[in-house]
Parts: sequence; C-alpha cells; structure tokens
Amino acid sequence: MNIIKVKDTDMGGKEAFKIMKADIKNGAKVLGLATGSSPITLYNEMTSSDLDFSNMTSVNLDEYVGLKPDNEQSYHYFMKEHLFSKKPFKNSYVPDGSNPDAEAATKAYDKIIEENPIDLQILGIGRNGHIGFNEPGSPLDGTTRKVGLTESTIEVNTRFFDDEKDVPRFAYSMGIGSIMKAKKIILLAYGEAKADAIAATVDGPVTEDCPASALQNHPDVTLIIDEAAASKLK
Repeated sequence: MNIIKVKDTDMGGKEAFKIMKADIKNGAKVLGLATGSSPITLYNEMTSSDLDFSNMTSVNLDEYVGLKPDNEQSYHYFMKEHLFSKKPFKNSYVPDGSNPDAEAATKAYDKIIEENPIDLQILGIGRNGHIGFNEPGSPLDGTTRKVGLTESTIEVNTRFFDDEKDVPRFAYSMGIGSIMKAKKIILLAYGEAKADAIAATVDGPVTEDCPASALQNHPDVTLIIDEAAASKLK
C-alpha cells in the first residue's frame, strides 16, 4: 500500500486529483465513485478543473434502499450536487434504491459493473472499517447486495436526517469482491475517528472484521490520510 500523508482535506483532494488526472491521461475511462465527506474536496478539484468527463463513465458504490433519486439524502442527489451538475459524464450509474426488489436491483448493478470495468475506484472508510456499505462480517469476495446497516453507521448518518427514524436501515452496495476488481484504488480518510480503522486496514490481519483490510491483497492501492487518521499506524 502506498501511503500519502497530507495536512488537511484540501491537500488530500489535490493529491487524489493528481493521481486521477494522470490515470485519465493514461486512458482510464471508468471511475468508481464514493459519497460522504471524504471525497468532497476531490470533487471540488474535478469541478474546478478543465478536465472533460463527457466521454467517461462513473459507477457509484452504493445507495440507500427506499430513497428515490430526487430525495435530498439519496446518493444520487449527493453526486448530482457535488459533481454531475457541474461535470457531466457520458454515463453515471448509482444503484437504484427505489427498487424494492433486491435481487433484481443487485443483479442489474452487477451487470453494469461487469460491462464497465472500473479503472480507478475512490473509497472512503467507516469508523468500523467499512468500504461502501460492506459492514464488518461482509464476505471479502462479495458482489452487489442488500446490506443491513450497523447501529454505529446509522448513528453516524443520523446527522443528515431530521429524525433518527428517517435514517435508512438498508443499502444496496457494491461488494468487496467487485471493489477489488478495480485496476487502481484510492482510499481517503481524515480525522482521529478514522485512526483505528486505518490501523486495522494497513497493519491488521486480512479479516471480515475490518472489511477494508481486504485492500492489502490489491496490487495498486493508495491511502491519502491526514496525521490524525495516521496516528495509530505502526
């Protein structure tokens, strides 16, 4: 694993964009994208750049089950607000959270991933080591599936909703096996709250207890982290 330490999230976004820009120059056509606070500065770099993404495809990691694309808390909406409204892609895929048929929704998304192999995958990481919504205990070779969110993830997400009861309990998420098929991966993590997860990802055993530890087995992973997130590394 290549580790780049940065002083803050702005610097992290710039470093990630540098890697992305070089990858696109070298022919990358499909970007795997993430939501949450960690990639926002990267998306700011993308939207303020002169790069044209109109011939590229994006494939997002996950979406809440039960939320329509126009719901302000959906990941469809997040991506539109932070990236797609300013820098459109030729095709942008996000799991269909409004489809109650989990088998149909997840199979359809696996087909999209198969037809659009990811050149560069952007990841955040949860405090419990989740990547996408692959919570601890997720199979390390899994494909897209419906996942129940842990109480800790629900608690973290409560700040985005008016009422705790409105926080979705399930999501459709790309599996760890699918994430691992990306040619290159960048994981972004900032803040002391992520320090345990980063330590387990880099220094711990490869285990379902820390889903991100699977990245130890990927040939091309870069972690972009600040000093606080790196504080428990050996």
